[in-house]
Amino acid sequence: MRITMIGSGYVGLVSGACFADFGHDVICVDKDEGKIAALKAGRMPIYEPGLESLVATNVAAGRLTFTTDLAASVAGADAIFIAVGTPSRRGDGHADLSYVFAATEEIAAAVTGPTVVVTKSTVPVGTGDKVEAILREKRPEIDVAVVSNPEFLREGAAIGDFKRPDRIVIGTDDEAARKVMRGVYRPLYLNESPILFTGRRTSELIKYAANAFLATKITFINEIADLCEAVGANVQDVSRGIGLDNRIGAKFLHAGPGYGGSCFPKDTLALLKTAEDFESPVHIVEAVVKVNDSRKRAMGRKVLHALGDAPKGKTVALLGLTFKPNTDDMRDAPSIAIAQALSDAGVTVRAYDPEGMEAAERMMPELAFCKDAYEAATGADAVVIVTEWDAFRALDLPKLASIMAAPVLVDLRNVYRRDEVEGAGFAYTAVGR
Repeated sequence: MRITMIGSGYVGLVSGACFADFGHDVICVDKDEGKIAALKAGRMPIYEPGLESLVATNVAAGRLTFTTDLAASVAGADAIFIAVGTPSRRGDGHADLSYVFAATEEIAAAVTGPTVVVTKSTVPVGTGDKVEAILREKRPEIDVAVVSNPEFLREGAAIGDFKRPDRIVIGTDDEAARKVMRGVYRPLYLNESPILFTGRRTSELIKYAANAFLATKITFINEIADLCEAVGANVQDVSRGIGLDNRIGAKFLHAGPGYGGSCFPKDTLALLKTAEDFESPVHIVEAVVKVNDSRKRAMGRKVLHALGDAPKGKTVALLGLTFKPNTDDMRDAPSIAIAQALSDAGVTVRAYDPEGMEAAERMMPELAFCKDAYEAATGADAVVIVTEWDAFRALDLPKLASIMAAPVLVDLRNVYRRDEVEGAGFAYTAVGR
């Protein structure tokens, strides 16, 4: 099938490359000429394990191409995916749908025959109705079906998630569109990946509901971690104890500094705004957003407490800046609030991240950036593990202690055991234990 992917960011690029790997002919479109030039030269605009080689393989096979020419790409396509950004809108927190509607306008001007337009972007309930209205108004003579097909990709594991999904959600009541979408996902259907067909509005809500529920699990265990510290319990054992219950499950029950990234912060906020618009409040999600924002600042205070009564003038090494490992994404990363709290208290912050340095330098120019964990720790009064990169799971603890001004380790991801850290001469602070 011939597929056009409008938007070559995280979702569009990963989805387009995977569709091409299935054997479809895919054109990825983007207005950013620099991004398209880089992709044509084999340079990825994001860090995602395995993506560079996947793109190269399918470009070489002639199944994947990149362009800025939307009109030429749309003409004759069997399915046109809209995979542009929907960031939180300034001022009110609603999802900014301007890119979605702008892409729809361009599609309407360029489409030449029957096709399926698919919203892959994360969009609030009712967006598909508006997309369809634009297409009907601009091109009433063209048979175009609008489908919702939300993505469920985890950064750092996106290719595996796309090729071996838990489920594929497709929102449409149009039988012809269902047939097209079955063809698009046929390779996965043969692998028995479940395809769930729903109404379009239901599909749109599934995405937000899923992310809000996962954000709730994270926030729940973080609050339990605080309670564990207060009563002398161990949150890791609590997590295991409840996670072994199949009704609950073990995933997303790891205490830490709070969630961040491209999805959970903006999607929970957008769900709140949708609920307000329909006068159907979601108080649990409202509490989750509030608690998570507070948690990031609380982690900064936790580090300051570990520095003692007079933190001003001391130096802290932050290990890990991205919101999670195996990505270069700094959006709403806990490290930002933690670094700000430390700087506000007069603490010098030295930082290192395996992939996020370039983005972090743009966002936090006041930090001192280092070439590795040991350079960051040299002369520091505390080392703080903010992101659980594999590179930080087997640090040479005696070496680390020997190069620090004061051997203090604040483990915000519970990577290490207390006995091994204290055995290396550190004062150790963890989360919920």
